[in-house]
Amino acid sequence: MVVQMTADRCSLGAEPAAPGAASPGPGSAASRRVEGRDLAAPSRPGPPASSAPAPAPDALGVRARGRRSAVALAVLVVVTALSVVICLGIGPVQISPGVTARVIAQHLGLPMTVSWEAATDSIVWAVRLPRVLMGAAVGACLAISGAALQAMVRNMLADPYILGVSGGASTGAAAAILFGVGAAFGEYAQSLLAFVGALSAALLVFLIARTGGRVTSLRLLLSGVAVGYALTAVTNLLIFSSDSAEGSRSVMFWMLGSLSLARWNAFLLIAILAAALGVVVMILGARVLDALSAGDEIAHGLGISPDRARIVFLLVVSLCTAAAVAGAGAIGFVGLVIPHLARRLVGARHRVLIPASALLGSLFLLWADAFARVVMQPRELPIGVLTAAIGAPFLLLLVRRLYARQG
Repeated sequence: MVVQMTADRCSLGAEPAAPGAASPGPGSAASRRVEGRDLAAPSRPGPPASSAPAPAPDALGVRARGRRSAVALAVLVVVTALSVVICLGIGPVQISPGVTARVIAQHLGLPMTVSWEAATDSIVWAVRLPRVLMGAAVGACLAISGAALQAMVRNMLADPYILGVSGGASTGAAAAILFGVGAAFGEYAQSLLAFVGALSAALLVFLIARTGGRVTSLRLLLSGVAVGYALTAVTNLLIFSSDSAEGSRSVMFWMLGSLSLARWNAFLLIAILAAALGVVVMILGARVLDALSAGDEIAHGLGISPDRARIVFLLVVSLCTAAAVAGAGAIGFVGLVIPHLARRLVGARHRVLIPASALLGSLFLLWADAFARVVMQPRELPIGVLTAAIGAPFLLLLVRRLYARQG
């Protein structure tokens, strides 16, 4: 009987629970031990975990925008360099890019076999290369000045000529052409007086805007408009008072903008240095320009003095615009149109917007000048007429877009 009871227990594996005893539930200790044994069951080994930390996700797309901006700037550099070589061959006398490249290389001291005529050498090196370099420098000066001014005054329609610089330069050039002012400087008289007139106009705007101790956006805009109109009236009075029809026509042609006076002289060097200085200063102050474009309150919160920043950038913009106007006359719409195109290409951060604007401005003016040289042969179309014909429709589109946003 004992053997039978032992066999029964062995066959059942355990004694039955006594009546009234609680059976183990899902939350009991026994159940947890069983679940623990099930969860701890050996599984097939997976691949070893990497020791390197996973890269942080680019949730805001900052790195992607940075890569796109770098690629865009690299493409603009290459296209601008190629455009310089190609535009050297465009004109009444067509010259192939290969010949122009060899002529430049030969003048730079590289060993070249001279297979071109002396007239070709003179056209490329003495006439067209200074003109192309002046066009690139003027385009860069006007474009970066427009980008900086639009941030300083927080107005998307601001351009370099809103400071009255164009009116001052036109007054100085008219005085030199019509009345021989500065004749002691010879062939430099016109450009020199235009440069002095432009800087004088900018200084006058600054002094008027600073009345009261602060240089606000509204004061800067109103002062520039007032000074510009006053100097334009003075220029028109000089033209009306002159007895020289040829001189009056020369002043009008200069006021419409032209690169035909570009030569290997000090004003070409001034324009190139002004463009380089403007780009460097504005890139170094890109954070300040970003803050100014966001508003004076944001700038104060970041520890930036808006008035002091406007004074510094106003001086740089005035220098760049004066150099551009002295070398090429009043060429409109470049400082208005190009910064908006650059923003669509690389974004609104001024660290990349400034170099992109400089390259796009150079590229735009290079091809505008090349077209102006050949569209009305043998006469030359003033480049300001062409830039205005391109910029006016763009301005209408800009205004329409602005009203669409507000509506």
